[in-house]
Amino acid sequence: MRRLSPSLVTSTRLASRLQTRRRGDPGLRWARVAMAVLATVGAIDTGAITLKRWGLIGPLTCPGGAEGCDKVLNSPWGSLFGQPLSLFGFLAYTAVLLMAVLPLVMRGDARSALHERSWWGLFLASTGMAIFSLVLMGVMVFRIQAFCAFCVLSAVLSLALMVLSLIGGEWSDRGPLIFRGVLTALAVALLGLGWASAVGQPDSGGLAKGMPIPVTSPSTPATLALAEHLTSKGAVMYSAYWCPHCHEQKELFGKEATAKLTVIECAPDGYKSQAQLCETKGVKGYPTWEIDGKIDSGVKPLAKLAELSGYRGPKLN
Repeated sequence: MRRLSPSLVTSTRLASRLQTRRRGDPGLRWARVAMAVLATVGAIDTGAITLKRWGLIGPLTCPGGAEGCDKVLNSPWGSLFGQPLSLFGFLAYTAVLLMAVLPLVMRGDARSALHERSWWGLFLASTGMAIFSLVLMGVMVFRIQAFCAFCVLSAVLSLALMVLSLIGGEWSDRGPLIFRGVLTALAVALLGLGWASAVGQPDSGGLAKGMPIPVTSPSTPATLALAEHLTSKGAVMYSAYWCPHCHEQKELFGKEATAKLTVIECAPDGYKSQAQLCETKGVKGYPTWEIDGKIDSGVKPLAKLAELSGYRGPKLN
């Protein structure tokens, strides 16, 4: 029997190892890197929105105008389970980032096992994100009727991630890919549409478009006194009829006290809008208070408003 030369044996072993490595390392490396970059951009986008909604950072500069972004992000569709919807977007982008990066930095058998599973995770996650983003785009255009550049960016990133997962995975069997992809898309679409239909503005009592939501809570002698004091001091509350936080601020005063406040409507399509004045004052978010010439945005506890205005009337609860 003819013996193989040592060099030929070495070459054969090397080829076998490379073939094994390729089998355990499916997919394109550049696609993973691209997905990691896009997921990072998405995490920054949604993370900044979340921090802004939590009041941890100041107003964000929104391409196309802050009015549209505020209207979309502060709408009833901008929250889920009491938290900003952007928080769940941040978590989704972070998960995609981890699934894209971990197989690139791990070593050994764990890396080979994670590669194929991570491509399935990237495909299913990005498909769900893309479908839900399309649902949100529909809500933005047809229900909220406003434009938010941050939301459009997130939708574009989600679609790009889905395309990259299809290309990068180098799927040998398209059958399971199509089956699981369609099931994921249908499930997310049905859940998303159901959620979008169930969520809506609080009952406006049949008021015409542009009218703020009626305040229903009763006022107290103290809140009435505070409202009269703020008005006498020239304090102004800049508001938008669609803003849930503005409604929350008014509910703290109650129906009778709110009627005594000086409230400026900033939404261009709002009833008795003074959008130009709001722009001149540099109002970026709602509600915004102007007390003694100082601008301060966000919902304020009544005790804080009393402190800022020098209120000395009946004690607030």
